[in-house]
Amino acid sequence: MKKITSFTVDHRYITEGIYISRVDGAVTTYDLRTRKPNCGDYMDNETMHTFEHMFATFVRNSPIADDVLYFGPMGCQTGFYLLVQNADNDIVRKTVIDVLKKIIAHKGEVFGNSEIECGNYKSLNLEKAKSEAIRFLDNLLRDTNNFIYPKGE
Repeated sequence: MKKITSFTVDHRYITEGIYISRVDGAVTTYDLRTRKPNCGDYMDNETMHTFEHMFATFVRNSPIADDVLYFGPMGCQTGFYLLVQNADNDIVRKTVIDVLKKIIAHKGEVFGNSEIECGNYKSLNLEKAKSEAIRFLDNLLRDTNNFIYPKGE
C-alpha cells in the first residue's frame, strides 16, 4: 500500500516551524509544527481545540481568507495543517505570524464558544491557546527552514 506523504518524512528531524507538506495542483498543504515530534511534549486537547478555533477564525478573516480551504489539528498533537489554494509562501508566513499575534492580543471570548457553535464547547481555554501562540511565534521568528523539511543524517 502506498504511504501517505506525511509518513515519508523522517519525524526525528522535524523541529518547530512551517513546512510545505505537499502541493496538489493549486493547493498547498502547510505543516504548522508547533512542537518537536516524539519528545513527550504534546498539546492537550484544550490547547489544540482552542488554538484551532482562534486560528481558523482569524485566518479566515485575513488577506488570504478566500484561499484558505482548511485549518485543523494533527492527531499527533504536535501541530496543525493549513491548506491554501494559490499560495504564496511569503504571504502565508506573514499571515501566520499576524494571526498568532492576534491570538496573543485577543481579549474576550473564544470564537465559537457555545453549544450551538461547537460540539465540545466546554473544552476551550483561551490562555492555553495564547501560550501556544506565544511559543510558536517565538519559534517562527527564529525559523530558517524555508518551508523545507530537514533531512536525516
